[in-house]
This record gives sequence, C-alpha cells and structure tokens, in this order.
Amino acid sequence: YHWQRLAASLHRLGMASVDERWLKHYAEQQITAPEQVLKIVVSRGEGGRGYSPAGFSQANCYVSTSPLPDYRPQQQQGIHLGIAQLQLGIQPLLAGMKHTSRLETVLLKAEVERRQEDDLLCCDHSGFVTELSAANVFFYLDGGWHTPRLHQAGVAGVTRQWLLEKLQIMPGCYTVADVRQAQAILATNALMGVVPVRQFECRTLDLQPVRALQQEFYNVMNQEPISTV
Repeated sequence: YHWQRLAASLHRLGMASVDERWLKHYAEQQITAPEQVLKIVVSRGEGGRGYSPAGFSQANCYVSTSPLPDYRPQQQQGIHLGIAQLQLGIQPLLAGMKHTSRLETVLLKAEVERRQEDDLLCCDHSGFVTELSAANVFFYLDGGWHTPRLHQAGVAGVTRQWLLEKLQIMPGCYTVADVRQAQAILATNALMGVVPVRQFECRTLDLQPVRALQQEFYNVMNQEPISTV
C-alpha cells in the first residue's frame, strides 16, 4: 500500500519514477532494530533555481529511522477527540497524497498541543470532515461505517485503504453534524493501526464496534492481540 501510494504520487506530480526493488533494498539496509519507524522521502532531484520542474531527470531518495512509539494505551483505552478551529485548504490536485508541503498540518498539530483533547477532527474550507492531525477517521452510524472521501484535501493513509477494502464502503462527504450522531469513531494510521475514540467532544462513545476491526487488523499484521480491559 505504501509503495502504491508513493508510485501514484510520483506520477501525479510528474516526478521521475523510482525502482521499487532498489528502494526496498536500500530501505532494508537502514533498519537497525526489530521494530522501528522507517521514513522514506523522495524529492524531485537537483535542478536549477525557481519553481520550474524542468531539468530534473532523476529523483533523490532519503531514508531515516526512529524508535517506534508505544500506542498500546491509545489502542486499549481509546482517545478523546475534539474539533479543530483550523480548516484545510482545498486543492484536488494534491488531495490524498502524503507530500512534504503540509504547513497546514504543522499548524494543526500545534493547535492539538494547545488543547486538552488527544487529537482534533479537521474540516476543509467547504465544511466537510477530512481527517485528524495525523490520522484518518471512520465513524459508525446507522449500522455501517463511513469515512471522508478525501477528494479535496487530506492524506489517504494505508491503514485507511485496508479498512476500505475490508469494510467495502464508499467514502462520502460528511459534516461535523454527521459525526456527532455516530455511535462509534475510530482513527487510523500506519503506526498506531486502529484506535477507538472513547470520547468525542463531551460525549462518551461505544468502543465495542471497533474491537473486532482492531483484532483483525493485528492478526493481519502478526501482532499480539490487544487487551480490551
């Protein structure tokens, strides 16, 4: 899923392609521990001054590692979710991609750190729910799961992609009012996996609809089942 998104993003941005086998081998050489965060950044390469993409024939790849955070408390107990004041700009040409020009996300993360909640639900400038500060969001309403479409803003995460295939749902356009009616909410990203939301604003949510998805995800990832105590 990571490679598919990277390759599609390079194509959308008109950047030179990267050999998958070479990049995988190069990345594996940087691993120094059984569990790590492995970050791959691909730049357009080296060219002239200014914004013109002309003259870039070969992309540059950078790989770094860092310790894997312990997300077990969030996975077991859930998180408290609020609503962000910041709204994301609309740019369909970049929507869904995980790129490095995300100053909005830096501002959103700073807002999260000023607030009392664990994370914040962010809308775009049209008022449609998009994502959290570093995660995608799903909510359970009327017997089914729903998630934002991400056609105007946001990042289409790989765990989100797995859930879309597993749940076989069609992403849609939703407002905060829709999410406020949800019986359950979950957050996802590649590091923390599937995390339930225990409280949205001042309302306590049901964690049980998330538990089966959590266990199935960790079975796929060959990880130990989480405690639901």
